[in-house]
Amino acid sequence: MGHLSGLVYLIAGGSLLLAIVLPTLLDRWAVSAPMVLVGVGIGIGLTPLVDGLAVDPVHHRALVEHVTGLTVIIALMGVGLALDRPLRLTSWSSWRTWGSTWRMLAIAMPLCIAGVTLVGLWVGLGLATALLLGAALAPTDPVLASDVQVAGPRTGEHEVDEPDEIRFTLTSEAGLNDGLAFPFVFAALLVAGGSGIGWSDGLEWLGWYAVAKVAIGVGVGIAVGRVLAHIAFRATSRSLRVAERGEALTSLAALLTAYGLAEVAQGYGFLAVFACAMTFRSAERSHDYHAAMHEVTERLERLLTLLLLLAMGVALSRGLLDELDWRGVAVGLGLVLVIRPAAGMVALAGSPGMGGSQRAAVAFFGVRGVGSLYYVAYALGREPDLGSGWLWSTVAFTVTASVVIHGALATPLMRWVGSPPREPAGT
Repeated sequence: MGHLSGLVYLIAGGSLLLAIVLPTLLDRWAVSAPMVLVGVGIGIGLTPLVDGLAVDPVHHRALVEHVTGLTVIIALMGVGLALDRPLRLTSWSSWRTWGSTWRMLAIAMPLCIAGVTLVGLWVGLGLATALLLGAALAPTDPVLASDVQVAGPRTGEHEVDEPDEIRFTLTSEAGLNDGLAFPFVFAALLVAGGSGIGWSDGLEWLGWYAVAKVAIGVGVGIAVGRVLAHIAFRATSRSLRVAERGEALTSLAALLTAYGLAEVAQGYGFLAVFACAMTFRSAERSHDYHAAMHEVTERLERLLTLLLLLAMGVALSRGLLDELDWRGVAVGLGLVLVIRPAAGMVALAGSPGMGGSQRAAVAFFGVRGVGSLYYVAYALGREPDLGSGWLWSTVAFTVTASVVIHGALATPLMRWVGSPPREPAGT
């Protein structure tokens, strides 16, 4: 056992070094850090080094749910802090500057869910399973999409806004759609639970799961963000003004508080974390404290993502894809190559401020990742009958296909459409 434990530490340490140096080394190549880390995991899984490790998500669903959920909320906090463009709730002109985001959320995401659900029904899945697959695979992931997102908050004495509409749209979409996928996950659970899809069930879903829980999550996030921002920047006691000391761990306290309070209030914790981060960022927008907080969340997210990618790579070579068939391939490649790009182009048609190549880039780079694994694990914890090895194989294949396809094309395509490289945060 000690030998196995030592190997785990050795593998984790070597892989962490890879995660640190790969982004810079691979900057000019059509290879992303997630691609390399998944490949390393596959290679490790083909050796006898990990014979005693538990990597089967079917039998360790709860662990997958908790680790992936934690990774997503950390990424959402980082995304909310990273966005420079403000969103003022009482200003219509401010809402209009987020127009591309609202189009992706209101049009592209439902079209993706509907498209995957229809493909699922076409290949013979039941309605509940097909809808769950659509909901799980629809959101753009805030964890693995870093190559096409904004780098971090720009601070200092200058006008703070987003210079790159492509990166802004993909980042803000990833921040909001993880929480907005939940109503459709619950719709799948309602169907699977045998409660039917009558008028009363539809009204319950619309009123509670699609509206009330969203409002609770956003409201809790805004409240927590305002309270913590007031304490950090304007508290009467100097010992409470943590921004003056640069105490960056406040970001972790904020995300955990917002998520926990929203869940206790039965709202969507993912939305609460993003709303909290956006609200906190709105206070003293140019303050260097935001960059310090973002750096903490980014480093922790990178560490957890490393572990998840390694584990997924090991699982891929240890039977995770055993039940994959043509149906799963059709769903995964259909979403990545056809459904998401088409839905994005429909949503962004006529969008002001974006050219045709920019709209195509946003439509194409709908990266699937850790969030999809979380939704499947979450749903199967409530309705185990929905689950099967095939479902896990399909989701894992889709995530892997997205990692490879989007990872290989991110650098050349973003350069082709004229999107500037990611700038260091805080500059």
